[in-house]
Amino acid sequence: MNIRTLYSILGFTFLVLMTQGCKKYFQVNPDMRTEMDSADKVGQLLVTAYPSTDYFLFGETASDNATDKGPGAYATNDVARGSYYWEELTRADDSYSPSKYWLDMYKVIAAANHAIEAVDDNGFGIKGQQFKGEALICRAYAHHMLVSLFSKAYQIGGDNATYGIPYLTTPEKNAIQNYDRGTVASVYQNIEKDLLAGMKLIRGITFKSSKFHFNEQAVNAFAARFYLFKGDYDKVIQYSSAIFPENNFKQNIRPVAGAWKAIGNPNQQFGSSTANYNLLMANVFTRFAYSSGANRYGGGKLFTSMITEKNVTGKGFFQYLTSTGGDAEKPNLNKYPEYRADENYYSVQVLFSADEALMNRAEAYIYKGQYDLALKDLNDFAAVRIDAYDVSQHAITQQKVLDFYNTTDIKEGLIKTVLDFRQKAFAHEGLRWFDINRYGIEIVHKYYDSNMVETTDILKKDDPRRVFQLPESSSLSGLPKNPR
Repeated sequence: MNIRTLYSILGFTFLVLMTQGCKKYFQVNPDMRTEMDSADKVGQLLVTAYPSTDYFLFGETASDNATDKGPGAYATNDVARGSYYWEELTRADDSYSPSKYWLDMYKVIAAANHAIEAVDDNGFGIKGQQFKGEALICRAYAHHMLVSLFSKAYQIGGDNATYGIPYLTTPEKNAIQNYDRGTVASVYQNIEKDLLAGMKLIRGITFKSSKFHFNEQAVNAFAARFYLFKGDYDKVIQYSSAIFPENNFKQNIRPVAGAWKAIGNPNQQFGSSTANYNLLMANVFTRFAYSSGANRYGGGKLFTSMITEKNVTGKGFFQYLTSTGGDAEKPNLNKYPEYRADENYYSVQVLFSADEALMNRAEAYIYKGQYDLALKDLNDFAAVRIDAYDVSQHAITQQKVLDFYNTTDIKEGLIKTVLDFRQKAFAHEGLRWFDINRYGIEIVHKYYDSNMVETTDILKKDDPRRVFQLPESSSLSGLPKNPR
């Protein structure tokens, strides 16, 4: 679909946002609904209801997956530097910034809302209802990503009365409109409502490119993540288990230390649209694969050492690594091969994977006190990540966990195991930042001046810088900024 067709169908006035002061900050042309006169056109519109940018540069660089490599032969990037320093990044014209991602997610929401309205107005039969289900899930996903990045993390058992993000459920009709951020609690309630309604409607849905739409497996993976963040562990187990009803996760997760290692260069396998381990994917505008290694603020040799260092199994995870110019401070995990189109850089990224779903279930089992089931999931995961895995030597047991983490609390040790596995296995996939905030993990960033004099800064548990700031122009829609 070319850009002219996209805008004629979607009507999303991104240029208005950029050139007219964002008076209609979430604007979509309401007249385009008259063009939605068939279920197929609704389906075509929903192609635009998925991310076209990513949050990896600012999310990963703000986390403990990044370091300051010091002055030298490294690229500089304002978004990477600002993220590493936990500064406010509020300009919408900065590529790969929080503001760009905010706008992209509201574009997704706008497309979903027009699709829902078209189906509600016209019906379009069973196919129309299925597309409405997809639209509801896309809307829920976009709002969940926004509240996870621009609001405080959901507190399990808390009142979650802090600022949420605007939850938009109808196409915008007014030239100037103020919005209410609501609370984290109210946003989660709306996400759950949309998610559950959408899950009922999409049953039996088929797509030409299934991995680029919320197919039923992908929806279950999203539900498992949502309920993990919410602390509803029974539902985490329910939805993650529904992805592979035969419970054969081990045969359907990334064979990193097996088939991938045998290939020698697995980068094309990571983003495979036919692999069982990829549940939902998106083509996004990004240079993260390059920036993460080449930039001064990003993954360096300490980062790659973290991935491959010894873990509770007694060995480290296998990871295929390359580097730019042989510089160990410029690593590439080979997860996102870039391609060029229209003079821009793009990559196919994985939004949900079977691997994440398995780790989500393991975490839920731990909180349910089902430690043997958690260990089974952890061992299945380790078996495809550890080079030359031998169950007699490398199998994870309760005693190994207690010894490795020097604790007498098996629950504490198993949670640390899950978090350790997640950080290593999903490095540069954007999940670490969510874990840091879910658990209030304190992290340290070191900085170096031109003489390599070191300064440190600590992101403490209740530090307001854990929440990315809203774009500058959001104030035109009456949105209060996040406290600082």
